[in-house]
Amino acid sequence: METTPSRLQQLLAFYQDDPADPFTIYALATEYRTTEPVRAMEYYQKLLDEHPEYVGTYYHAGKMLQQLGKPDEAEKVYRTGLTVARRAGQLHAASEIQQALNQLLGLDYEDED
Repeated sequence: METTPSRLQQLLAFYQDDPADPFTIYALATEYRTTEPVRAMEYYQKLLDEHPEYVGTYYHAGKMLQQLGKPDEAEKVYRTGLTVARRAGQLHAASEIQQALNQLLGLDYEDED
C-alpha cells in the first residue's frame, strides 16, 4: 500500500534538494511552529542568518522567541525586522512587526478604553 507523503515529508524533500531556498525554510518553520517550537526556531534562525532580506521571517521569529521565553532576543529580531521591512518598502509587514514590538514592550494601548 502506497501512502502519499505528508506535507512535512514533501517540504523536507524540497529542503534536501535545495537547502538555500528561503521559501522552503520558511514553510518548514511554519510546519513545526505548533508541534515543535524549538525546531521551528532553528529554521527561523537559519532564515535570519542566511536570508536577512526575507521580511516574512521577522514577525514569526519574534513571536516564537517570545513563546520560548526569550523576550530580549525577540525585541532584537523585531527591531531588525522593522528596518528590513521599511527598507524593502513592505509597510504592512513593518506595521505588524511594530505592533508586535509595542505589545512586547507593553506599549500596546489599543485594547484599553
